[in-house]
Amino acid sequence: MAETLAQTLVELFQDKIPPELTAFLISLLPILELRGGMIAARLLEMNFLEAFAICYIGNMLPIPFIILFIKKIFEFLRRFKFFEKIITRLEAKTERNKDKVLRYKSWGLLIFVAIPLPGTGGWTGALMAALLDIDMKRSLPIIALGVFIAGLIMSFFTYGIFSMA
Repeated sequence: MAETLAQTLVELFQDKIPPELTAFLISLLPILELRGGMIAARLLEMNFLEAFAICYIGNMLPIPFIILFIKKIFEFLRRFKFFEKIITRLEAKTERNKDKVLRYKSWGLLIFVAIPLPGTGGWTGALMAALLDIDMKRSLPIIALGVFIAGLIMSFFTYGIFSMA
């Protein structure tokens, strides 16, 4: 799924904005995050180190804002029926993973963010940290390390020996 979305966005932005900006913008998006950014960077034939740095920064940029403001944003959006179901689903997902994160504490959050699978990553980790009241001083470094590890894993698949490209 991430590959298809990344490819679609690369085709949409190609020749309209610089490749670096394309990879950065894709990395900012929920669902795609750094995974999609690295795929896009590879499709755009970007240098690995430059791509990794750009995608990492793009993925991390919204994280502090999510941790700080998501509860207020949810509170506001609940006024609109359309968003109620989405918010309820996100909260249910957090509730399903709550025991793992709380049982293993920091390690649980780190592993959850570091494994580059759909539904995991920096955005979801930040959402979990906020909804589980894990303060930013503790959660942000854990999420940053998790995103870094996920980036390394994705790098093996997009630029490394496992690459199909």
